[in-house]
Amino acid sequence: MITPPVPEGATEDTALSHHQGSLNTKMASREKDLEEEIYDKVVDLTEYAKRQRWWNRVFGKNSGPIAAKYSVATQIALGGASGWCAGYLCQKVGKVAATAVGGGLLLLQIANNTGYIQVDWKRVEKDVDKAKRQLKKNTDKAVPELNTFMEKSTDFVKKNIVVTSGFVGGFLLGLAS
Repeated sequence: MITPPVPEGATEDTALSHHQGSLNTKMASREKDLEEEIYDKVVDLTEYAKRQRWWNRVFGKNSGPIAAKYSVATQIALGGASGWCAGYLCQKVGKVAATAVGGGLLLLQIANNTGYIQVDWKRVEKDVDKAKRQLKKNTDKAVPELNTFMEKSTDFVKKNIVVTSGFVGGFLLGLAS
């Protein structure tokens, strides 16, 4: 063991205790610095957590809304209002389309039963089979386009989760009203 130089007028025992005291002071200083560093990191982590929005923790880093400058309440309100309008329009257009298709089929059936028209059912069956084959061919070609559309849609929903949830809720309310 290397002993430190002995100060003038001091004995070897007092010099050794002086050296141990300075070592203890250095160790205490290092421990204090380490504690402060850990405390700073914990405080930084808690501040970081406070800045993160709940959807970032649930859906990942890229899930921040495009309209982040608006409050959550505003985003939900805008999404809900636009969803309600879309749902209401889908309900009204859907009723009109269903009435038109159903009424047309009913009129065709009445006309067929009363003898005004004659339906060639073999030709109808042949045309339906042809349409099925064409749909199968086109479906196989459309799969990559559908996958990219689904990926883009998923990314949009993740990035705008608040607006999207408001839109879905509004859409369902619009369909119900």
